[in-house]
Amino acid sequence: MNKGKKIILVLVCVLVVLLISILGINYSQKNNMENNNGMAIIEDKNNSIDNSQENEYYADDNNEQESNDDNAKEQNENNVSNSAEQDKKDNTEKETSTANKTDKNTEKTDNSNSKNKSSSKNSTTNKNDKKDDTTVANLGKNDVFAKYYEKADEMLKNMTLEEKVGQMFLARFPESGVIEEIENYNPGGYVLFSRDFKNQTKSSMLSKLKKCQNASKIKLALGVDEEGDTVVRVSSNKNFRTSKFLSPQQLYKRGGLEEILKDSTEKTKLLKSIGLNMNLAPVADVPTKSSSFIYDRAYGRGAKETATYVSKLTQRMNSDGIISVMKHFPGYGDNVDTHTEIAIDNRSYSSFTKSDFLPFKSGIQAGSPCILVSHNIVKSMDSSKPASLSKKVHNILRNELNFSGIIMTDDLAMDAVKKYSENGEAAVQAVLAGNDMIISSSFKKQKQEVLNAVKQGKISEKQINTAVKRILSWKLKYKII
Repeated sequence: MNKGKKIILVLVCVLVVLLISILGINYSQKNNMENNNGMAIIEDKNNSIDNSQENEYYADDNNEQESNDDNAKEQNENNVSNSAEQDKKDNTEKETSTANKTDKNTEKTDNSNSKNKSSSKNSTTNKNDKKDDTTVANLGKNDVFAKYYEKADEMLKNMTLEEKVGQMFLARFPESGVIEEIENYNPGGYVLFSRDFKNQTKSSMLSKLKKCQNASKIKLALGVDEEGDTVVRVSSNKNFRTSKFLSPQQLYKRGGLEEILKDSTEKTKLLKSIGLNMNLAPVADVPTKSSSFIYDRAYGRGAKETATYVSKLTQRMNSDGIISVMKHFPGYGDNVDTHTEIAIDNRSYSSFTKSDFLPFKSGIQAGSPCILVSHNIVKSMDSSKPASLSKKVHNILRNELNFSGIIMTDDLAMDAVKKYSENGEAAVQAVLAGNDMIISSSFKKQKQEVLNAVKQGKISEKQINTAVKRILSWKLKYKII
């Protein structure tokens, strides 16, 4: 083979190789492109999927955000709502608080008004004599009438003010119209004097006093001063006893203390047989001079022996079933007659504690139900008022001598009182001083003065109730009611 042909063959081979190479490269590029396109498509698909998932994720995020936004919005709305409700609640609570304050203020006002109404009601009560105020001061469990307090409370609830004030008076027995007076004025009782037994017999007197008791809604305390000798209301009349009862001093000379006690029992039988239930005795005073006004009526044997006498006599009168009344607290001493004069006692307080108080103390320990207070002005206790009108003197009797029974005045008609009673209203002053009962010769007038004082607020109805509770208990103890 020639050299030219060889060269042409080599060129052809080179061309073929080149052609094949070119075609292979193009095919490879095409495949690569297709592969690349496929991969792109797959990638696009994957990207699409990823984008879709991402979009879904973002959509979820957006939805969650929207949800969160919605929730936030709802929460905000709820918060706003809750805030509004809270504000409303707060406002409601404020309003409630304000309302409560207002209610409390209203309640205070209402209570104040209620008190005013109550006060007005009590005033009306007093005016109309209704039975709604029964408050009393605290009374002791060991008081002389404590056993009867509960029953007395029950009775007190059914009493009008007018009836209660009436109970506080031991009136002087009237010369006429006694039944009418009892029915219309309701006195707590009567004190009888010598004139009341004149032209009477035992049977007529008993009949008369029974009629009085029958006329009285609450049975009466009916008493006399039957001391003996110079002071005798019943035995001075021969229709009741052939001779007057003797004085304690006269009886002592005859047979000592035993003779006095025997005489007391006879006295009690006589008084009870004609309808009386109280003897205003014994005289517990300790005069030192035989010339003294009170001397003949007293035991006359010094403070200690008088204390024994008073104790024994009080016990005897209690056992015989008659009311005794010790007199004249805080001790008459050697002073002048207060029926007609003003008695001013200048003794020291210690002289009373060492002497005059001793008989009263022993009588109290023996169960004395009543003590009568004198009209003497005792400077060491109260230089401005008679003892009967002095709160200071009554406080001594209640708080220092611990007396829980009935405190009563001497007769307010005596001259020694008139000068010292404000506006002539001695009975009002006597109640304010602390007396439970008032011996009065002007019953109707003085009762009205006390009623007026209660209605005007000068005397509390509580004080009236406390006194009347004692009086009712006293009457229950001695079987008067």
